[in-house]
Amino acid sequence: MSNLSRRNVLSLGVALGLASATGVVPAWASTGAGAAGTDPWWVWDDEVDRLMAGILDTGGVPAVNTALRPWVNNDDVLPAGLPADLAAYLRQANRLPSWADPVKLRRAADFNRRKDTYLFMLYGLGSGIMSTVIPREAKSVYWSAGGANMQDRAAKTFTFGYDLSDLNAFEPTGQFVVTANKTRLVHAAVRHLLPQSPHWRAVADEQLPISNGDILVTFHSLGTFVHRKLLEWRVPMSAADEAAFLHQWQVAIHLLGVRDEFIPQTWAAADAQSTQVLTPLLSPTTEGKELAEDLLGLTAQIDLGVTRGFLNEFVRYVLSDAIGDWLRLPRDYAAAALVRTGWPAYIAFREGLLPIAPAGFYMFDQFVRAIAMLFLNKVTSPTSTPITIPTGNRPGA
Repeated sequence: MSNLSRRNVLSLGVALGLASATGVVPAWASTGAGAAGTDPWWVWDDEVDRLMAGILDTGGVPAVNTALRPWVNNDDVLPAGLPADLAAYLRQANRLPSWADPVKLRRAADFNRRKDTYLFMLYGLGSGIMSTVIPREAKSVYWSAGGANMQDRAAKTFTFGYDLSDLNAFEPTGQFVVTANKTRLVHAAVRHLLPQSPHWRAVADEQLPISNGDILVTFHSLGTFVHRKLLEWRVPMSAADEAAFLHQWQVAIHLLGVRDEFIPQTWAAADAQSTQVLTPLLSPTTEGKELAEDLLGLTAQIDLGVTRGFLNEFVRYVLSDAIGDWLRLPRDYAAAALVRTGWPAYIAFREGLLPIAPAGFYMFDQFVRAIAMLFLNKVTSPTSTPITIPTGNRPGA
């Protein structure tokens, strides 16, 4: 969509009283993030959106995907074969912001290494499943090309998370800066393609998907949610660790195109923003229920050392019984009791707060290792799950 037509859409939305998605999407939090008079729900990524629209409309995506495939490490030279304007954009975008703190980023990488057990669990069985009850996200994923192949979609999401959590994520030899920029191109393509789907338009409460507000909501379902759960689970973290973990996410969402003025500067601001703009949005959708079953079905195919009832109850424990009910996860009350008593004891022993391994420790340990391997096996090589730009929506959509 051109800048002019986008402005027309916004003006029409205001005229019809739809600028806040008919009241479905809450007003943006005024928590120190956001410029006066600017609403992240109505901010997208104009330059890259224009570039990707042109490439899609002229059939140039396959050639761009071929050119970008060997571009992996942050310090890799940009490959030949890209349109000149896209190459110029990527040269400018493929760098850390001037305010990025290398000391904090290195500390965040070490924190990710030390706490990877909990991070894998929370990102995979917490944030991943939560995404299915964020209506806009669930509908956008379902009706885009990725929604038709959730194994591939999950693998690409794992690639993003793995590259972010890697020890060298932001170093020249790391891969996250490139991965973030490829993801940014995918987002721009989806913004151009989804409005062409009558199925998406029939269920969407927005004219264009993946606004700055939507990306920030996703950040809260990931970084803010994980930070809260680590605190709730009493996982030891120093103030420096917490600050570094936040800084990692601040840099990450900047690289995804979120304006700096919208990015929370403290965990307190992030928590307040999340409470205002994520929590009220959570609700079930037809699309989300199907996506959740696909994701849990993929997970259940792995030898986790536990029953499907245990897996369902762990999701309920991490997210809430309300979300478990929305997703129609069958109850297993024996497994629920085991999770609610065994998981805190498992953490306490791992953190050196219990002298003897509690009952069920080895079952939990096998479960955790299996989830970690599910995460890691999808990214055993840089080219195993390449992030590629889509050329269409969900087949038939």
